[in-house]
Amino acid sequence: MILQKLSLLNYKNFEAETFEFDPKINCFVGNNGVGKTNVLDAIYHLSFGKSYFNPITTQNIKHGEDFFVVEGFYDKNEASEKIVVSAKKGQKKIIKRNGKAYDKFSEHIGFLPLVIISPADRDLIIEGSDTRRKFIDGVISQRDSDYLNTLIKYNKVLAQRNSLLKYFSANNTFSQDTIAIYNEQLHTFGTSIFGKRTAFLEEFLPIFLNRYKSISSGNESINLVYESQLQENDLLTLLQKNISKDRITQYSNFGIHKDDLVFEIDAHPIKKFGSQGQQKSYLIALKLAQFDFIKTHSKTNPILLLDDIFDKLDETRVAHLISLVDNENFGQLFISDTHAERTEEVIKKVHQTYKMFSLTP
Repeated sequence: MILQKLSLLNYKNFEAETFEFDPKINCFVGNNGVGKTNVLDAIYHLSFGKSYFNPITTQNIKHGEDFFVVEGFYDKNEASEKIVVSAKKGQKKIIKRNGKAYDKFSEHIGFLPLVIISPADRDLIIEGSDTRRKFIDGVISQRDSDYLNTLIKYNKVLAQRNSLLKYFSANNTFSQDTIAIYNEQLHTFGTSIFGKRTAFLEEFLPIFLNRYKSISSGNESINLVYESQLQENDLLTLLQKNISKDRITQYSNFGIHKDDLVFEIDAHPIKKFGSQGQQKSYLIALKLAQFDFIKTHSKTNPILLLDDIFDKLDETRVAHLISLVDNENFGQLFISDTHAERTEEVIKKVHQTYKMFSLTP
């Protein structure tokens, strides 16, 4: 799968711009603030229907304008594909494939597999469990549309159950029969999601451990542990047993929305006990394992975005990352960096075609 051309209209800092890409390596260079990351984010937008860095749609529209349009022209399985993402203030965002709008955005997820490695990935370590759940869900959803649809249904029922708990509290009332309906639905959807998350981690962990071993010079032992309340009991039982707590807090305290991934190094949380270098290696291994997993299941090379990677990693890790694309296992690569000479020097060591894009204010 190759992104051949990208057109931007009123997207972030771009008024109107078109890029034609090399099928292997594409580098965006220039000072901070010229829009290098914004180009990569536009490519991400075409795959996921949203920004990686700012999910609030209106904030991706250029200041002073009331709409944006991002167009991507792809070669996939020897067929031409045109994807358009557009948004106008006060209206619903639209995603079109070859001129036909999707009824549901979820139908598009996984069609253009993509992995991004960015300094923002550190949020996976330092932020709360919600960020890590989104990572799991993002990887699985790119290869399993049923999973994504089930997750959407679960979150909808969860919101309804939480609203019902608030209603009960505000009106000093309670209906066991009504809450039981939501419990059953959460149990059905949640059990399915829990099973797929468990199966995913069993397959993903060996891939991740292998990637970490290949990019780390240390001998530390690392692990990725899936934690879920459903490992102790089925969800229906948990919901029924803890209804008193839920009524007090006016919130559903049990379910797959409380799941987490624990990042460990030498059996300790990497957030507290891992050095900066170890944390960086951990995150890169995590993302490269994501690449491997998606490639295996999609039967195509995902697009790989490396955002501001040279400023955030030491030369050894950068050299390793770039060397990975020097074989047929990787497809198209997009890089952003502040130093053109540094980027080109590294890229020249790779026996692939490349194209440099110098961005100016």
